[in-house]
Amino acid sequence: MASDLQGRLALIWGVSFFAGSLGQLLARQSGLPAVVVLLASGLLLGHAGIGWIQPDQLGSGLEPLVGLLVSLVLFDGGLNLRLAGRDLQRSVLQLVLVRSVLGLAGGAALGHWAAGLPWSVSLVFGAIALATGPTVVNPLVRQMGLSPFLARVLEAEGLILEPISAVLALLLLQLALGDLGSWQDVAWRLLLRLGVGVALGGLAGFALALVLERLQTAGRVATAGGPDPASAALSLQLTLGTLFLLFSGCDVLLPEAGLPAAVTAGVVVGLRLESAAGSLDALIAQLAMLAITVLFPLLAADVSWQELSPLGLGGVGCVLGLMVLRLLVVMSAGVGLPLNWREKLLVSWIAPRGIVTAAVASLFAIQLQQAGMAEAGPLKGLVFLTILITVGLGGITAPWLARALGLGGAEASPEGDAPPAATGDLMPKESG
Repeated sequence: MASDLQGRLALIWGVSFFAGSLGQLLARQSGLPAVVVLLASGLLLGHAGIGWIQPDQLGSGLEPLVGLLVSLVLFDGGLNLRLAGRDLQRSVLQLVLVRSVLGLAGGAALGHWAAGLPWSVSLVFGAIALATGPTVVNPLVRQMGLSPFLARVLEAEGLILEPISAVLALLLLQLALGDLGSWQDVAWRLLLRLGVGVALGGLAGFALALVLERLQTAGRVATAGGPDPASAALSLQLTLGTLFLLFSGCDVLLPEAGLPAAVTAGVVVGLRLESAAGSLDALIAQLAMLAITVLFPLLAADVSWQELSPLGLGGVGCVLGLMVLRLLVVMSAGVGLPLNWREKLLVSWIAPRGIVTAAVASLFAIQLQQAGMAEAGPLKGLVFLTILITVGLGGITAPWLARALGLGGAEASPEGDAPPAATGDLMPKESG
């Protein structure tokens, strides 16, 4: 009996990996966004389809594994995050702040009035829907060939908002379940988790960067300035070990604090090592892509038609309303920023939700089910519907829109007041 169970669990992982790799191949051959194909394969092979992948059979061990893989994806994003220049910093900060307030309120209202969720759960949905996934945004940005300024704004928005969204959604879930008593508790715990995560992530990233610098120096000496495969392999192992310990330790200390810690550690390592981070980044990026390849089909397989079908037109209307809301929010947030109307329109259209959104929704649905709340299924179904529509519709049409607005193509030079990109680090230079 035990061997049969182990065989079934191994088969679930095997099918998930194969479906993900096949989805990547189909995406490359067809030109479709990879996440669209990965989600479709998960739906086809999971509860909504033929039932070959049943993540619920993996038990409680799935949750920590998903968390570790998500931390790898966020660390990879942080490793490449560069916010040089006052214009870029102000643009990202203003967009994140305005979206955090208006996006939460608007998303909660749409979840309640369009999808029929109670206010307590619709607030959780509004927080989850805040995040745009860098794992989906970054490939789209590269595919469209946007200007470095626009690309950095989109990438930084998703990377900063994902951990904030996850922590805020968790606290709002605890408020809905009665574990927290007031909004003051939510605000205090949000600041505490973000602050502790950033502080511990910064310390861990700084210590890791020092060790990696010494390894790289020793490797160059040993090989007379050439590449040292042994040092590169050891650097990767130390990075993964430090990252996973940081993430799991922060989550034990304060749940969801591991997400901002992972991003911060990546940012610190990337800034500290600068150009020397290139070889490490290539290895981390490959592992992050592998994580995405298996996680998207696995998480999508856990969604059933029983969770999607009751949403009906209300669910679709809620997601389309989110896309209209983002347009209004970006236009409001863009006041006074060096972005013209075409750039604001494109930024507002590129808002796909990614792997962290899917992982958080699956985790929260389990907690709602354990609490006996009937809204567990509709919440998860609405979140995955949001992922499907924003990734599918936005991902397929964004390249066309960029070309129509004159913003696409590697040679594109957006008109208006957007600052020029600096050479080398692809960052806009500060003026004066």
